[in-house]
Amino acid sequence: MPAAERAIDRASERARRGLMDLGREIHNARLAHDLSQAVIGRSVGVAQSQVSEIERGRHLAVPLDVLARVAASVGLDISVRAFPGGQPLRDRAHIQLFARFWRAVGPGWTWASEVPFPIPGDKRAWDRVLRGDGVVIGVEGETRPTDMQELQRRLALKKRDGGVDRLILVLANTEWCRRLVRLNDLDSAFPVPGRVALKALAEGRDPGGDSIVLI
Repeated sequence: MPAAERAIDRASERARRGLMDLGREIHNARLAHDLSQAVIGRSVGVAQSQVSEIERGRHLAVPLDVLARVAASVGLDISVRAFPGGQPLRDRAHIQLFARFWRAVGPGWTWASEVPFPIPGDKRAWDRVLRGDGVVIGVEGETRPTDMQELQRRLALKKRDGGVDRLILVLANTEWCRRLVRLNDLDSAFPVPGRVALKALAEGRDPGGDSIVLI
């Protein structure tokens, strides 16, 4: 099973546990304020049975605004945020992008997909990792990035923590990606020209630095 699909399964389990924890907090706060489920239900506009299911963590499809109103009725606020937690799902275009890149890479490299970081508990992973010529290369692929500066910062952190010597960003060779590369000053972060890096990889050599490859 791909790492992204495993992450979705883990997300479902986290959601289930989170709803159970929230339900217990709502239950305890309701009792502390000597309120009944029926009173809460009438104030929020839901049935008493739904309040009961929320408190037991069994209402998995409850809308967020209902949860927030039920929590507010017993003096609680809900905070919801998202943060980086792993690899996203990849579509056919992304798979084809790496197929083109792999065809351009010489036979002197070993290739691994969705390689986790060597840090316990860190959920990040490399799209691909190349090993050969005494060097480990982390490879990330994007078919249509929108913010190159944010992407550069994220990849710099991945290189710092991801146990690789080099970083190669593989972009689809489209007008959109070519324009983004032209409009952003990326030479300091990716000093090796893409054609130079590809030639080195095809010959089984270390490209000598980080690179953006349009392919």
